[in-house]
Amino acid sequence: MRYIDTISLAYRNLRGNRLRTGITVSIIAFGIMALVGINTAIDAMKQKFTESFSAMGANGFTIHNKKWFNFHDGPQRERKGLREKKSNSNVSITKYQAETFQARFQYPATVSLNINGSQDAVVSMGDVKTNPNVRILGGDENYIDLNGFSLAAGRNLNTLDVRTGRNVAIIGSTIAQRFFGKNPEAPLEKIINVNNLPFRVVGVLETKGSTLGMNQDNVIITSYNNVRRFFNVGGSSPFGGGGATSFNIQVKVADVKLIDGAIDQAEGVFRPIRRLEVTEGDNFNIDKSDTFVNLLLKNLAFITGAAVIIGLITLVGAAVALMNIMLVAVTERTKEIGLVKAIGGRQRNVRQQFLFESVLISLIGAGFGVVLGVLVGNVFSLVLSTGFVMPWAWMLGGIFICSLVGLAAGLYPSLKAARLNPIEALRYE
Repeated sequence: MRYIDTISLAYRNLRGNRLRTGITVSIIAFGIMALVGINTAIDAMKQKFTESFSAMGANGFTIHNKKWFNFHDGPQRERKGLREKKSNSNVSITKYQAETFQARFQYPATVSLNINGSQDAVVSMGDVKTNPNVRILGGDENYIDLNGFSLAAGRNLNTLDVRTGRNVAIIGSTIAQRFFGKNPEAPLEKIINVNNLPFRVVGVLETKGSTLGMNQDNVIITSYNNVRRFFNVGGSSPFGGGGATSFNIQVKVADVKLIDGAIDQAEGVFRPIRRLEVTEGDNFNIDKSDTFVNLLLKNLAFITGAAVIIGLITLVGAAVALMNIMLVAVTERTKEIGLVKAIGGRQRNVRQQFLFESVLISLIGAGFGVVLGVLVGNVFSLVLSTGFVMPWAWMLGGIFICSLVGLAAGLYPSLKAARLNPIEALRYE
């Protein structure tokens, strides 16, 4: 019997038992959909994280106040044999300390000071106003460069803006389009009200999208002195804050090879500024720019493992169901098997017939599961505003796993069918 005939006969037999075939295909498809869908979503998240944080580069680090959690080890631990004091946790970095560090840090690097202000500001102009969800960011002339922003029109903050606290602002593209349309030049030198305070627009940011659910285009950047005066909300971003507004100090070196030396010098400069004794541990954290991303990707690896386990458990259940269905098919087609053997069919032909049917069911389920998984996973990709994600490795891996499931589930039934005595099989009622 030719292989094409075997496959054709297997397909006809499956069509003759649509209900049983459909149930088994559905179970297999669900397992593959879970496997491919979750990993498609995870690939979209990885792509978004990479896009969002790559602009910051691996050649920078941030100094922020020590909270109960850091990106290195989770809960704070004693290190270097230095004494940890509970009072050291969550001690804000003041403006004086941040500016003193900037003045004393002589390493060849770019330093930026920043704080976060209100997360629910309202921007208005005439009768038009935004929802109370605009984020206020306080920075200096280096803030945009070190945080992955770029200008679509206008100018950056300058030293005079920061020192004098002039009411100037750089606005995100969402705010610009809300009041002035899509022309990025239109908002320049216009006056907008931020929480009823007038600000002159000097720049418009390029569209950046969302990161971790936060709209990076619905922001206003002004000097950190303005944020301290007008938008002090007692916190400073996920990287610091608590108590009074705490400054963050960002440092970027020209070459990633210099970063370890820069971190060592930064620690040496900042400890005296924070009035730490020699025996005391640091009451601040220093995190590299890629630390947060690496932590997120590490956590995503656990989610990937969980998705694989869920998919494999489902496929094990599908394999058991498929084996039972194939055993029932052997029983129902006993007389047919006897007839095939009586007219000269070999055990190999019978064995191939049932194996092909088992594998075909698995591959049909894999096909549906892969398509549904990619579609479901890309719904998440659409929410994150990333491109269409095709997880080829997981798609091919899912099909391969389903082929193995089909072979494993069909092996025993096919052997049982091949070993039937043709005479007894023809007598079977």
